[in-house]
Amino acid sequence: MTDVDIACEGLVRIFTAKGVEVQALQGLDLRVQAGEMVALVGASGSGKSTLLGILAGLDGPTAGSARVAGHDLVTMRGAERLRYRRRSVGFVWQQSGRNLLPYLTARENIALAHGVARVVPKAERAGRAQALLELLDVADVAEQRPAQLSGGQKQRVAIAVALANEPRVLLADEPTGELDERTSADVLAAMQAVNTEHGVTTLIVTHDAAVSEHVDRTVRIRDGRTSTETLRSTHTDDEGREVRIAQEFAVLDRAGRMQLPGEFVSALDLRDRVRLSLEADHVRVAPSASSAEPEPGADEALSPGEGQS
Repeated sequence: MTDVDIACEGLVRIFTAKGVEVQALQGLDLRVQAGEMVALVGASGSGKSTLLGILAGLDGPTAGSARVAGHDLVTMRGAERLRYRRRSVGFVWQQSGRNLLPYLTARENIALAHGVARVVPKAERAGRAQALLELLDVADVAEQRPAQLSGGQKQRVAIAVALANEPRVLLADEPTGELDERTSADVLAAMQAVNTEHGVTTLIVTHDAAVSEHVDRTVRIRDGRTSTETLRSTHTDDEGREVRIAQEFAVLDRAGRMQLPGEFVSALDLRDRVRLSLEADHVRVAPSASSAEPEPGADEALSPGEGQS
């Protein structure tokens, strides 16, 4: 795939409150290919929710560039922003009360989304709604209101509403945050089905490590920047069993900067400054107090397949 549905470069977002500036995003880079399903993880305050608000068109960046589904989010104004939010992106909140109107049934919530955006022709709306309800395994509760639904059913209906107008990109903010482990797995399986069936580019913001197991790529944010990516693939071993393999990579930005994983820093007691040396096929990173020729095991080598991307 050569198309990119989400592209952020050097993204900065600064909030000011009572004269104090807080940098929520500090030069973040992110690319998501069309049709990809990616999890975005990070600790509270890392900037992931700020990023999602910008991508959803609910907020604007302070600096840098951001394009989603062909729209320039930096220059986008007024009518284009409204069209973008109605037609190009679908959004699922963690709280079901923000996704669904309580006095409408599941089917009526989808119909409302159709009526507001007017993207799907009237003659096709009923069929479109039914197909989404069936795909997300909630067709049997189509005539029920949110108060009559379980937590997992509410979120699957919310996904159907977010997809009602055939957006290119689906954004989800902690969609399993209020669900138990089994129900979370059901919701994530439903999102995978949507991604496979419709090819919708999907970005899931979460702090739940279990979510990462359902996607092939996990991007971690730390201190307002992308720090590492974990790529997953499935292979068949010598005994014919499918084995899931994960590899973690550090992210190198356009300026050549990267963040070392916290466990590496702690293990080697790296602080203030570090010693760098260029080897034949890797960069050596060692504590500054190390000698010019450190003993084996006294440093951490970052090979192209282990510490760089």
